[in-house]
Amino acid sequence: MGKTAITSENAPKPPANFSQAVRKGNILQVAGAVAFDPATNEIVGDDVVSQTRQVFKNLTALLDEAGSSFADAVMVRVYLTDTSHFAAFNEVYNELIGEAPHAARTTVYVGLPAGLLVEIDVLAVLD
Repeated sequence: MGKTAITSENAPKPPANFSQAVRKGNILQVAGAVAFDPATNEIVGDDVVSQTRQVFKNLTALLDEAGSSFADAVMVRVYLTDTSHFAAFNEVYNELIGEAPHAARTTVYVGLPAGLLVEIDVLAVLD
């Protein structure tokens, strides 16, 4: 069983040699998404709330392209640059993530390129 790259014009192009998402069998891994506008490649927003909304748009575009959604997510990994953003991030995450049962989630604090406050990747299992 081979793997298939999933791409979408509605999500930013990767800055290096990796796929936006990859499917192998019923497993879909969406690469870490940041708050770039796919049309301009510019950062959308200067706060964690607006950036999280853009990240979800980018992730949703790739999940849609693969015939999936957040309902298929089994693991969501969140990377924040500042511990003080956790509450605001959670508020918008809870609004956007959809109905239960929810995916498992890990949140870690990292350094990201200048201006970026959040990155999220998703592991989904499709029926």
